[in-house]
Amino acid sequence: MAPDRGDSQDYQSISTPPSTSRRDEASDGTEELRRRRSNARRFIASHASEGQNFTVRGILVGLGVGLVICFSNMYFGLQTGWVSTMSMPASLIGFAFFKTLSKHLDLPFTPVENVLVQSVAGSMGTMPLGCGLVGVMPALNYMLEPEEQGPIVLGLPKLILWSLGLCFFGVVFAVPLRRQVIIREKLKFPSGTATALMIGVLHGKEATADGPICRTTSRDPTSQDDSTQSYSNIDERSADVEELTKNQTSSWQSRVRLLIISFVISGLYTLATYFFPILRNLPVFGFTLAESWLWTLNPSLAYVGQGIIMGPATTLHMLLGAIVGWGLLSPLAKNRGWAPGPVDTWERGSKGWIVWVSLAIMLADSIVSLGYIALRPLVMHSGEYAESIRRIIRKRDWKGFLHLGSGKSGGDYALLREEVSTPPEETRSSFQEDLIVSDEEIKGLPEPDAPPEHLVNDSTVWVGLVLSVVFCIASIRVVFGALVPFYAIIIAVFMALVLSIMGVRALGETDLNPVSGISKLAQLFFAIIIPQSNKNSVLINLVAGAVSEAGAMQAGDLMQDLKTGHLLGAAPNAQFWGGVIGSAFGAVISALIYRLYTSVYEVPGDLFQVPTGHVWIFTARLVTGKGLPTMAWQWALGAAIVFTFTTVARILGTGKRWHPYIPGGIAVAVGMYNVPSFTLARAIGGMVNWYWRSYRRKGETPLVVLASGLILGEGVMSIVNLLLASANVPHR
Repeated sequence: MAPDRGDSQDYQSISTPPSTSRRDEASDGTEELRRRRSNARRFIASHASEGQNFTVRGILVGLGVGLVICFSNMYFGLQTGWVSTMSMPASLIGFAFFKTLSKHLDLPFTPVENVLVQSVAGSMGTMPLGCGLVGVMPALNYMLEPEEQGPIVLGLPKLILWSLGLCFFGVVFAVPLRRQVIIREKLKFPSGTATALMIGVLHGKEATADGPICRTTSRDPTSQDDSTQSYSNIDERSADVEELTKNQTSSWQSRVRLLIISFVISGLYTLATYFFPILRNLPVFGFTLAESWLWTLNPSLAYVGQGIIMGPATTLHMLLGAIVGWGLLSPLAKNRGWAPGPVDTWERGSKGWIVWVSLAIMLADSIVSLGYIALRPLVMHSGEYAESIRRIIRKRDWKGFLHLGSGKSGGDYALLREEVSTPPEETRSSFQEDLIVSDEEIKGLPEPDAPPEHLVNDSTVWVGLVLSVVFCIASIRVVFGALVPFYAIIIAVFMALVLSIMGVRALGETDLNPVSGISKLAQLFFAIIIPQSNKNSVLINLVAGAVSEAGAMQAGDLMQDLKTGHLLGAAPNAQFWGGVIGSAFGAVISALIYRLYTSVYEVPGDLFQVPTGHVWIFTARLVTGKGLPTMAWQWALGAAIVFTFTTVARILGTGKRWHPYIPGGIAVAVGMYNVPSFTLARAIGGMVNWYWRSYRRKGETPLVVLASGLILGEGVMSIVNLLLASANVPHR
């Protein structure tokens, strides 16, 4: 989800002082930095000790919100493969719920409890994708051929066991990654930062884009007991507080109102589509293009909302993919006889033929972009690594290899932990400790972290990681038996851990978790180590990709939440256990919802085409050497070469004005393998985003709230449509 950075002048960084060429200004900047670090320590120490960091009511509300998101994500995931954590609307819904009941609460609803609510809701809501239920499982159930050991239809107990097996290890592995990417490297995680800013505004607190700080500490903290303040100043501050309270109340009420209105409108439209299915495929370009080449518009308000969240660049790249795929390649393949079947069939039609081209684009983009993420630290810091290795060898400090790559900040981490654990009233002495550190060392210090008692201890991490990995391996073995060998499962899990590091880093820097690319890399790797003569090679390939996708998805989503919690002073251990609870409930609920949808609707069918399931099975067949349609490999190779260069150009052009104009490979591929009706609606949403943000220059938060209401409205009303369909209520 794109970040809402608000007005940048309202938020000040605690980690980077203003650059200046004058020595005295540089000194003042460092002093300001020291003061902010001191305030940050006070802020974290005070909020991390709040009793509302982990509450039963917060867990229950988070599970309730997560249930709504889970239904919504399953619905849209089976349609197009798109899911969202919905962190911002989850926090808004949680705030509105507790605000409504505020008069009946013994304890107030605090920002850190809101962090718990959205952490639980997000962990639960993304399980349809995290457990492979919108891609891999439909591929196993409906698309695996008999010669590939298919189809494989799991009973409900095994389906739940499969989901539970995949849902934990990524959550646990996110904890040690947090120290590196949030505390030491200070990666932005834009969606997590945006959620923190929104929660801070709702609760009248402030979180900065680079570190935590309390809004109420605008004065010198040492002067809080200053008795020389005049009564007039006190009256003025009281008036300011009253006015601020009114503004905050008006702000959250207007956002809740917008969420409800968009929810209702989208829900009513979704209900209408049950009785009038033509509303899902309007022939806006004429009946000939609609019937012969599938060029229709699905004016779903939810897909417009998805386009709003994706933004204009991504949606226009998807539109480019639709034009190239469905406007050029599909007619070409049909007229040349390369895809002689009906256009809308996956087996012999151009719908299936152009998927091979989209797969090649995705693979090229994934290999280049993820390879860059993996190798960039080595290239950028190769000199530092070489010097560190020489120093370790010279001193024979072999334990130093364990800390290789943590840099200067790694050595200061223990000191920082001691500083953070000091009580708030001793902040002044901690501030004095900063004075004995040089200016450059101050700038290089990691972010202040939570007190040790509020961190997840190392024994919990390692025991949890071992247990979750063993449980994942055992569950896959029980579900598939000897069809998937032990060594393949073990390699898949540990490869998932490695690839999740790349996913988390990409998410922290770009706000995009490349789970689709990660899964394709895993499939490519297993095509190399599993002989093509193995009759289970396609099945093994699918399972390995699902494990990798699950690990990267869960680690990345929890890391966004941990960034939110860090900026607001929430206890990481509370978020961790909230994530575990949300993932466990989400795995079970997602399996039940999947079984419910697939028992009522035809899958694949008109409503649920499951394009990502076809992408999974086609990728497995591609990398395991299965035959491609006529001329497919030539066009796929050409597309891969083109998008190798475009991906390199996007990497080199990061931050440049022309960067959005270079097509992104993943977005173009998604536009190709989805029918145009979905892409056109998303493009409309992207242009709404452009009009609001670029043309009118308005903030993004109202847009995100509007889009979330549109998405949740259709997702929730789909449950009503499901009940109507199961009851065989007549419709046109």
